[in-house]
Formats: sequence, structure tokens, C-alpha cells
Amino acid sequence: MSGLPRRWPPLALAGLFAGSGVLHLVRPDLYVALIPRPLPAPDTIILASGVAELLCAAGLVTGRRWAGWASALLLVVILPGNITFAIDVARDPTSAPRLVALAWLRLPLQGPLIWAALQARPAAGRRDDRVAQ
Repeated sequence: MSGLPRRWPPLALAGLFAGSGVLHLVRPDLYVALIPRPLPAPDTIILASGVAELLCAAGLVTGRRWAGWASALLLVVILPGNITFAIDVARDPTSAPRLVALAWLRLPLQGPLIWAALQARPAAGRRDDRVAQ
């Protein structure tokens, strides 16, 4: 039970990653607006990010050593897409005010999500592939 307080943030993040990763694969059209325009092959980027989210989710659930850092890095890498989306919907006069608000409100959530990912780092002195449970 002592590992639960440190384990719940990565497990919650794993749930978010799993849901989002599946959505990337079954409804990639929902994510096209998040890909910054200068980047080529948005469909490939969307599918790759969905697979990355699913891999991070699996790593977080199974306590893999790499999962915390990989998840934090993934969240940093997708941040420009979230910023692009927020700017684009704010500039679009046809955007619903609720969508504009949600797009901007999700940006400060990146910090707590990165914190949750970093809670999955291995305990000091641990050398095997799994995080202390």
C-alpha cells in the first residue's frame, strides 16, 4: 500500500494515454487540427503519436523504468500541437466559445500531466527494468 500514493498519478495518466491512443487510431480525423501546418504527413504523425501513447500507457501500467521519462517527453513533444490548436480556434470566428475555452484550458494541464509521468521514475538505487511498486 505504501507505493500507491506514488503509483496512482502514473496509472491515471496511463488511462488517459490509453483512451487517447485508441482514439488516435480509430478517429484520426479528430486530431488533424492539432498538427502544426509546417509538419508533413499529418496522418502518419497522428498514428505514430497514438501508438506512442499506447506504448507509454503499457509502460506506465507495468512499471517499466523508461515509461516515466518517455511519457514526459511525449507530453512535451505534443505541446506545440496543443498550442497551435488553441491559437487556431481562438482566431476562427466560427469556433464555439466552449471549444476556445477548452483549447486554452488544456494547456496548463500539461504541467500536472508531466508531473504525473515523472512519478513513474524508478526509486533511487533500483537497477532492474521495473519501477518500485
